[in-house]
Amino acid sequence: MADITTSYMGLNLISPVIVGSSGLTNKLDNIKTFEQLGAGAVVLKSLFEEQIQHEALHEVHHNEAMYPEAFDYISNYSKEHHLNRYLDLINQASNTVKTPIIASVNCISGEEWTSFAQKFEAAGASAIELNIFILPSDPYRTGSENEQLYSKIISQVLQSVNIPVSIKISYYFSALAKTVTEMSWTGIKGIVLFNRFYSPDIDIEKMKVDASNVFSTPEEISTSLRWIAMLSKNLQCDVCASTGIHDGVGVVKQMLIGAKAVQIVSTLYKNGFDRITSMNKFLNDWMERKGYNSTNEFIGKLSYKNIENPAAYERVQFMKYFAGVE
Repeated sequence: MADITTSYMGLNLISPVIVGSSGLTNKLDNIKTFEQLGAGAVVLKSLFEEQIQHEALHEVHHNEAMYPEAFDYISNYSKEHHLNRYLDLINQASNTVKTPIIASVNCISGEEWTSFAQKFEAAGASAIELNIFILPSDPYRTGSENEQLYSKIISQVLQSVNIPVSIKISYYFSALAKTVTEMSWTGIKGIVLFNRFYSPDIDIEKMKVDASNVFSTPEEISTSLRWIAMLSKNLQCDVCASTGIHDGVGVVKQMLIGAKAVQIVSTLYKNGFDRITSMNKFLNDWMERKGYNSTNEFIGKLSYKNIENPAAYERVQFMKYFAGVE
């Protein structure tokens, strides 16, 4: 048997396959199953401050006629209820399984990032993942101003907790390589590339905005594949790959270009929880076939700095390939 263990964010994982943040990780029974099937870690469903505020506002409006004097009480109670339920899950999971439990949070107000992070640590989380996505849609805010917001959030959280912190970001940066590299210097222990965000669509019959492309496809692996390959050797923290990883082949590809671990979600919805076991088996069999005893022997072997033709990762034009297609 090959040794498929890996180290990510200073956490020793029995497998590089991490169950990513989703509705699947919001239940203790599922978390126990993930451990039994060999998951290296579990990222709990993100606690979204915006969603909490929305539901709190709904509660206020629902009770407006009966309790007009209790707006603040109802709103605060709703927020505390959601937070306490999340903290209970962290506590129960960390006391039930040996698999590292990574709490995840997405906030819209600066002060809540540190407040939530401190509570996650106290509840027993092994690490914290900051799910940061600031859509560059404000025409009056520059790219550098957006990047400063990321830096501010990271700095505040790192100063408030002692457990490892990672960030999960998108590729919406004008200077992605520079920004990610600078983020890795801040003291964070991991960067997850990339988060998958809500994609709007239009229902022309119901005349409403709806969601589209909820689940990723294997073809989407190419975006993270390119950037992890180019960045991994320059970063001062571990890299975790996300989006488009649906089988063991995807796991091996991401590790070959420098990822210490991968996060999977869509493939579990589509193919069932046993996909974790099959991914681990594929990785083990591939390592034995190639003569690798441990994951450290091949992680990053095909990264930008280790291949003969690194320009392959930077190519942006398809004309070379389309030229002979009729």
